Amino acid sequence: MRKTIVSVGCIMHTRNASGSVLSMGNREDLLAGARRCLEEKGWARTTVRDIVTAADGVSMAAIGYHFGSREALLNAALIEAIDEWGTRIGRTLASFGEAGSSPAVRYEAMWAEIIKSFQSDRTLWLATLEALLQAEHSDDLRRYLAGSQAQGRQGLAALLLGTPEDEVGDAAARTLGAAQMALFTGLMTQWLTDPDQAPDASEIVAGLRALTGIVDAHE
Repeated sequence: MRKTIVSVGCIMHTRNASGSVLSMGNREDLLAGARRCLEEKGWARTTVRDIVTAADGVSMAAIGYHFGSREALLNAALIEAIDEWGTRIGRTLASFGEAGSSPAVRYEAMWAEIIKSFQSDRTLWLATLEALLQAEHSDDLRRYLAGSQAQGRQGLAALLLGTPEDEVGDAAARTLGAAQMALFTGLMTQWLTDPDQAPDASEIVAGLRALTGIVDAHE
């Protein structure tokens, strides 16, 4: 497709072969529209028409120009949303519990905050599950999710140990951090599929105490 660069003021445009103008600002509009669609409809049910409608009428051609495909646009929108969400939830968890409370009380308070996020950010959590399925068809998305998991294991270990992330060793990340992430993911699926029967924070802690008793009894 022949493209001609046209500069208008401080905004750069591109004309495609048909003469339509593709503004560089359309990229941000498309990302915002795709994020709204992910939150409202989910990955699988979002169409190209849904995205351009949510992006205030940006042309369908702009998707191909800026991202190459619907899937690549949704990947980019999901990664952007997860990055922002991760920063927000990280700040929330970093301040869990009351100052001076016991480690057990603080740990239960952390789970309570996590469960609140499953409720308030339900659509984003669902989108992350959809991303796992889509990663089978996207090497870029798979690499991003794998990197996020590695960072998550290290971050969770740091949170529980009360140390900076850069001081967490590989062993702690692959044991404490990985176990906490496994609990996190399992609880997420329960809360997203059947919140009425999903365990609360106190039940999670009680279950961990029961597991500890089983493990210790066989040593």
